[in-house]
Amino acid sequence: MSASPAEAQGRRQAPAMDLDALIADPATRIVVCCGAGGVGKTTTSAALALAAAEAGRSVVVLTIDPARRLAQSLGLVELDNEPRRVDVPGIDGELHAMMLDMKRTFDDVVTAHSTPERAQQILDNPFYQALSSSFAGTQEYMAMEKLGQLRASDQWDLIIVDTPPSRSALDFLDAPNRMGRFLDGTMIRLLTAPSRTGFKFASAGFLFFSRIISKILGGQLLRDISAFVAALDTMFGGFRERATATFELLRRPGTWFVVVAAPEPDALREASYFVDRLSAEGMPLAGLVLNRTHPPATTALSATRAEGAAEEVAESGGETAALTAAALRVHAERMQQAAREQHLADRFTSAHPEVAVRTVPAAAGDVHDVDGLRGMAEALTGADDDTPTGTPRTRVLPARRG
Repeated sequence: MSASPAEAQGRRQAPAMDLDALIADPATRIVVCCGAGGVGKTTTSAALALAAAEAGRSVVVLTIDPARRLAQSLGLVELDNEPRRVDVPGIDGELHAMMLDMKRTFDDVVTAHSTPERAQQILDNPFYQALSSSFAGTQEYMAMEKLGQLRASDQWDLIIVDTPPSRSALDFLDAPNRMGRFLDGTMIRLLTAPSRTGFKFASAGFLFFSRIISKILGGQLLRDISAFVAALDTMFGGFRERATATFELLRRPGTWFVVVAAPEPDALREASYFVDRLSAEGMPLAGLVLNRTHPPATTALSATRAEGAAEEVAESGGETAALTAAALRVHAERMQQAAREQHLADRFTSAHPEVAVRTVPAAAGDVHDVDGLRGMAEALTGADDDTPTGTPRTRVLPARRG
């Protein structure tokens, strides 16, 4: 009997993703890893960076996630806002790592694009200190700033970006538009009107506005905001131009986005959101890394047959019957879990048939050192059909034949 259209669609094969060729290609200059929280995105970023360094490239991996997992897995005590060299014996290239410090990056921008006197005014301003530390959207904009700085330095021929968890991972794509809306907003225009024009009606408007808004915000906060905006006035154009330039850099050839997910419904729903968003923005997508899958040691014995064999062995009552039956039941559970994971992967591929997929088996424990990263790098970059069971790395289980 031939398969129904729905069954055939569910078994549609995802294209293979060749991450080995992607990171070894000199034309690849930026790789952005994005995905939901808790799916191994940071480890994936570090493993790709290590593989690229072993292939002879000069790599820096930038994490925007404030967790310390990247530093730990690379054998470093901590990371900060400047790239640190990672000493890995036997690699042909170089590996550096860093973690975005939002406030320090903002401070560096102010210092670089202002006179010393103006920069000090801004740095000492209470409103700036709050803005640079916790204001909504500042982290995403500073991520764009730091990425632009790294790319402009030409010190590294590959930059790998580990983004924050969940949907905020793509918020930095909105940074140029957010900056534009902020700079063009009514409040900013009113605050900057006296410093920009000097006309009496502008000053009068500002005084009228200040009386109203000071009742809401408080007089001191309003004065802090006004002083900050006046001091920052000359930098506004540069902020917007740099953010827009980095945004366009992400669209150009040489940049690739890698979406990371776990074989779980919520994580794959987030992955679908990322894929749709990247497509809408015209961003280049390399594919989906389906991380922490559970492929069985063999696919020759089905779950049903393993459960039946376990019952027969247990009833036989031999010396090793209990142990053998337990092993068969473990295999049956593993096959059932793999089948559930493959079903979820098939649903994703049915919705996004053009997206390449690479499955990565779950490690025995947490990846916390360079050896663990090497193992994951092999799973990410190994030949598609080079697996213990011969199952292509695009899948958890072999495809059933209709």
